[in-house]
Amino acid sequence: MLSGTVLQGLGGVYEVQTPAGVVEAVLRGRIKRDERTGAKVVVGDRVDVEQDRAGEETVWAIVNVHDRTTVLARRAPGKAPRPKAIVANVDQVLIVFAAAHPDPHLRMLDRFLVIAADSDIAPLIIVNKTDRVGMDAARATFGAYERAGYPVLYTSAKQNQGVGEVRDALCGRLSALMGPSGVGKSSLLNGVQPGLGLRVAAVSEAVNKGRHTTVTAQLIPLECGGWVADTPGLRELGLWQVEPDQLQFYFPEFEPLLGGCRYPTCTHTHEPGCAVHAAAQAGQIDFNRYDSYRRMFLGEDEE
Repeated sequence: MLSGTVLQGLGGVYEVQTPAGVVEAVLRGRIKRDERTGAKVVVGDRVDVEQDRAGEETVWAIVNVHDRTTVLARRAPGKAPRPKAIVANVDQVLIVFAAAHPDPHLRMLDRFLVIAADSDIAPLIIVNKTDRVGMDAARATFGAYERAGYPVLYTSAKQNQGVGEVRDALCGRLSALMGPSGVGKSSLLNGVQPGLGLRVAAVSEAVNKGRHTTVTAQLIPLECGGWVADTPGLRELGLWQVEPDQLQFYFPEFEPLLGGCRYPTCTHTHEPGCAVHAAAQAGQIDFNRYDSYRRMFLGEDEE
């Protein structure tokens, strides 16, 4: 029996990195679906594999899945509320958005940040394609996140600006790289590790949305140490099992204001005497971020 890390899964066959090299393995039947995340095995899982006989052939089988330290999960597409795990055992999530082309959907960024916080995974925001608008315009768009306390890196994969900082953030850790299609995630990884050769594609001029170039999550070993999970671009991102009363704690700029409302059970959506709403109206916290919170709390922002 060998222990290893799942690099990729496709069609029920999983690539597993073991001390003896990469093996292809299938699931042994007794492994049950994880109802919390909607998946038996995902990229990043630590597993045990052993050889089985299948007729005249010897095949590898996953016989055990270790407990996960963390898991990133989104709500699966469709009306039924069920989870879809993306990647397991992540140390940090790098959330990549473009300064332009495609235009940044900041409420979607807010949902990424909430999912990271709910999963207890540290986020790092990367603003790519700064060459399209200039640094001043990029900071004007994303400055609210810096003021809220999030780490933000401004990059241009095309001009190789900020790529070294991204490399430094990735080395020695297991990271997930997430963001909408077309923002340049694969281009950034190709810049971090020249020769990686991940496929990239142009953004559709007609709809200003990216084409999917990563079709399944995959765990990529880095020459500087560590791993990065390149995940499929997401055009939708629904929250999964985020408790409404916990949502206020996932907006760090709210923290100094909590406890200052007139009512102890204030939801910060409509109540009189709400310290958070007052701060948003006064410009002490970003009003768009507050509105994003309110929409998420009321279930109005699931597009």
